[in-house]
Amino acid sequence: MPRVAQQIPKVGLVMEEVRVVRWLKSIGDAVAAGEPLLEVETEKAVVEIEAAATGRLSQILVQNDSRAVVGDQVAWIESAEALGATAAVPAPRAADPEIAARPPARAASTARNEARDAVSDAARIRSTPVARKLAGEHGIDLSGIAGTGPGGRVQLDDVQRVIDASRPADSTAQPLSPMRRALARAMSLSNATIPQFTVARSVDWTELQALRPEFAASLGPAAPKLSVNDFLLQAVARTLIEFPALNATFLGDPNSADARIVPAGGAHIGLVVAVDDGLLVPVIHDVEQLGLAEIARRREDCVERSLAGRLKREEAGATISISNLGAEGPDRFTAIINPPQSAILAVGRRRECVVAKEGTIVVRPMSELTLTVDHRVADGRLASQFLARLIEILEGRDWRLD
Repeated sequence: MPRVAQQIPKVGLVMEEVRVVRWLKSIGDAVAAGEPLLEVETEKAVVEIEAAATGRLSQILVQNDSRAVVGDQVAWIESAEALGATAAVPAPRAADPEIAARPPARAASTARNEARDAVSDAARIRSTPVARKLAGEHGIDLSGIAGTGPGGRVQLDDVQRVIDASRPADSTAQPLSPMRRALARAMSLSNATIPQFTVARSVDWTELQALRPEFAASLGPAAPKLSVNDFLLQAVARTLIEFPALNATFLGDPNSADARIVPAGGAHIGLVVAVDDGLLVPVIHDVEQLGLAEIARRREDCVERSLAGRLKREEAGATISISNLGAEGPDRFTAIINPPQSAILAVGRRRECVVAKEGTIVVRPMSELTLTVDHRVADGRLASQFLARLIEILEGRDWRLD
């Protein structure tokens, strides 16, 4: 294939449209498959899109600050094979009037899609599936909506604006930000489609509080500071490997023969990070292979980039997340699963509690751990065993430093 179409991949669960922030390569530059080619802004963050092939960037179809939807072609990459076969042929120049007047070539698939759209335009308005679904639920005629997507396509936000405009005016109402809207969609999807249950137990931090200064001294002053989240990440990873049934994702309609549970290839764990007007959940991959020092480095990095709104596309694919509201949080709380994950662990604040230990009343630093689980993936017995093993690890002294 002489040329490869660069398309916008699906970056997030509810992502439909992106804005091109900037191209990291110019026309004529060499590119390698998998290296960052452009930056786009989704509803949650600015992410990098990787090159689809190795070769040379020959044409940019969508410029900076323009919008595109998932699947849109935004550039052409002349493949390395084609470059080798046509090395003697000079690259076309925009200044050449004959070339400038020539319409850009289109991929066969793009041409077919546009032909199909031309036929179907007479039968229906161009719109996204979620926009049609929302319009149908509210009895809205799409023909009366001016679409803001490419080619006048009606987007979900276009339908939502019509719905909002039909409601009585309220001077105190505030419109949703893109991030808050994305969060609302994800949590509504979670609540509507995932049968969730919770199990809870208390964890004693006595041993861990004694070990943290020892580990800090062993790692040296140059090492990142170990937080409770680092220990939680390693403990959850170890428990996931021991309970592979929970380290999986449910896919498909449960009423369909296509419904399936897909196991994960490693312990990929999301860490809930509170940002302005919402939440982000960066993912740390293959945590079962990492020592505490490396976990701390990766945790610091992903939290900093979350706060700066610059997550990477590959920071997805978790089966479980950890939500720790810290010292200012509640004693206990229940978290909602972030689809398509199968579980989330809510960590209550640490506090001094009076407990019975071996027939004696003592005061210990305790927290409530609440595990929310997708009932399609696991049942209460397995979830209880998982949580018991997790607490056993957290209260022990068996940790991997590096």
